[in-house]
Amino acid sequence: MIHRRLFLGLAAGAAALLSLSTAHAQEPLPVVASFSILGDMTSRIGGDHVAVTTLVGPGGDAHVFEPTPADARALGSAKLLVTNGLQFEGWLPRLVATSGFTGETAVAATGVTPIAFSEEEHEGHDDHEDHDHAGHDHGPNDPHAWQDLANGQIYARNIVEALKAADPANAGDYEANGAAYIAEMKALDTEIRAELDDVPAEARKVVTSHDAFGYFGKAYGIAFIAPNGVSTEAEASAADVARIIDQIRDEKIRAVFVETISDPRLVERIAAETGAEIGGSLFSDSLSAPDGPAPTYLDMFRHNAGELAKALKTS
Repeated sequence: MIHRRLFLGLAAGAAALLSLSTAHAQEPLPVVASFSILGDMTSRIGGDHVAVTTLVGPGGDAHVFEPTPADARALGSAKLLVTNGLQFEGWLPRLVATSGFTGETAVAATGVTPIAFSEEEHEGHDDHEDHDHAGHDHGPNDPHAWQDLANGQIYARNIVEALKAADPANAGDYEANGAAYIAEMKALDTEIRAELDDVPAEARKVVTSHDAFGYFGKAYGIAFIAPNGVSTEAEASAADVARIIDQIRDEKIRAVFVETISDPRLVERIAAETGAEIGGSLFSDSLSAPDGPAPTYLDMFRHNAGELAKALKTS
């Protein structure tokens, strides 16, 4: 009887240890993403296997973001950090240094062919940037590479590989989720091209509040003109604004767009002085809240393309 009780006790203890071990093994991988678009991508690919903390959340502006102690704590306990790269997150190196982060870093834009600013553009951005403010210098290349769905596919592949390396036990799920996600991006790219196909070439010019749509414009044949530089911290000079007003009048540009993270007053002034229609809001560097029109990366593309097509076809 004693032996039987001892056996049952040992069996119960082993079962408890196995249960604890299994529960521990199934805990989601703690991941930090630098801003909302990468947070959505990582959540979509990682599924239930990841717990994603996003530093610059929906509606936030990564250009002027100031990390908090809570952000440092979240990063310090993460196993993986997902960043954009291309010098987009100028505040991030300091946060990494102070957080004690010892995990792996995935640079989502690795492998993207960047769009280089012209020498004049880059000098203009440097003139406007406040380099003492969290180090927001975006370098010689446009960092908004996610604004092309072909680049979005590169981002997804990089995130898949990073998750596989950080959590090999669930590599198969990351591969499957990534493949399904990339297939959706390809289908959406075809859909957007069809939607914009009947916009006349001479109408494919719009004004936006800051220079964030270079990749979208190159991919889909739309010229984006911005009075501000690549950062929302930049302030357009009177000469910049006057030049764009003249260009709108000379080239009969049909629509101007307000970006969700930018002050709308400059674009509203340009529209008032030129008679161009305000075509609505575009999402550039941030997703919307869950109940908004762009709660995911793919929804953002659908929204932006739809707003552009509507304005350029009817103006």
